[in-house]
Amino acid sequence: MSTANVMTAAVLDAHDASFRVGAVARPEPGAGQVLVRILASGVNPLDTKIHAGQAAHARHPLPAILGIDLAGVVEAVGPGVSGFRRGDEVYGMTGGVGGHQGSLAEFAAVDADLLAPKPANLTMREAASLPLIFITAWEGLVDRANVQAGQKVLIQGGAGGVGHIAIQIARARGAEVYATDSGANSPYIEQLGAIPINYSAMSVDDYVATYTNGKGFDIILDTVGGSTLDASFQAIRRFGHVVSILGWGTHSLAPLSFRAATYSGVFTLLPLLTGEGRDHHGEIMRQATQLAEAGKLIPRVDQRHFTLETVGEAYQAIRDRDASGKLIVNIADK
Repeated sequence: MSTANVMTAAVLDAHDASFRVGAVARPEPGAGQVLVRILASGVNPLDTKIHAGQAAHARHPLPAILGIDLAGVVEAVGPGVSGFRRGDEVYGMTGGVGGHQGSLAEFAAVDADLLAPKPANLTMREAASLPLIFITAWEGLVDRANVQAGQKVLIQGGAGGVGHIAIQIARARGAEVYATDSGANSPYIEQLGAIPINYSAMSVDDYVATYTNGKGFDIILDTVGGSTLDASFQAIRRFGHVVSILGWGTHSLAPLSFRAATYSGVFTLLPLLTGEGRDHHGEIMRQATQLAEAGKLIPRVDQRHFTLETVGEAYQAIRDRDASGKLIVNIADK
């Protein structure tokens, strides 16, 4: 291969193994695709599960290039693409699962429907932090629950990746937002404009009584799962709506049923795995761009800088829960 036909990537040859950084074939954009020169790659907890071979719902055949989120610059466009041109700054959730090349590489040929123009006021690192968590929060609060102005919304796990974005989406749509946390991140939750609830200091009955006069919340977005989802069924109001991004396990639906409330699950990877709904993901990212450029969406990004050579350290930091915001791998400087 000539140097023009190769790129540098971090390749995973076996689950739980170290990444191998080296030269691989550079992709070419096919019909409906855009070739993106990647500048930043977001790291998600899901990436570490795929790396370990523990994500049955997000299989990625080996050897693989991981990385679900990217931000970069359009290098070339394939046949049939009219919405982007060379030089455009873009971002999106584009691969790293289902056999689609991920973002831990210098280039990726991705479905143009998955991309949106990068917010002009965000850096590449900030933009790369957003796709998975923003799409997940938007699908839960807007697509499933149709959050409206004046509603009382509870975000379970408000300081987390999806949680801090969900607070901002709900606030932007005029909702009155509350968010649970152990107490350590209460100042940050307040900074986002939500009312923090220390779940270790207040029972479900206590905070429902204190903040909703015992009626319950109109919408609850659960980002934690397990017993927190059970608590959400207890904290929802009559005819309310609970949405969970981690609705696995065994749960009693009785508290939900007795309130005539509804439940929805979110499976953000579905368009990547099935091909269905990819254009909607691009639409959602355009909503993110509008909110960011309006000053209503500010991602929380860890200040550490990782590279393809040190991506293993970023993955370990996720496993160790040693992150203050989204971890980003710098693929190139800009």
